[in-house]
Amino acid sequence: MTFEILRRRGAEERPIVRWEHHFDPLPDGSYRATPYEATADGPSVGVDEGDLLVLRYTGQSASLPMAYVPNGDGATSGGRIPYIDLPQR
Repeated sequence: MTFEILRRRGAEERPIVRWEHHFDPLPDGSYRATPYEATADGPSVGVDEGDLLVLRYTGQSASLPMAYVPNGDGATSGGRIPYIDLPQR
């Protein structure tokens, strides 16, 4: 998976930080959430009213019968809602 955090202003998107992570299928073929947390440092970015902070995730392969799904089935499969913690000024 490729994860990106960016600022969207109208049609313009400004990348802030980007990273990749590989998820392996669970060995028993079950469908449970796979815990994942990451920390990434990016530059300070100015914002204006109406700007959006976007967390984008993109799959790298569709050749397997399973896929990464943020939060999956939520608490019923051990997942949680994806979120971003921003540093305090």
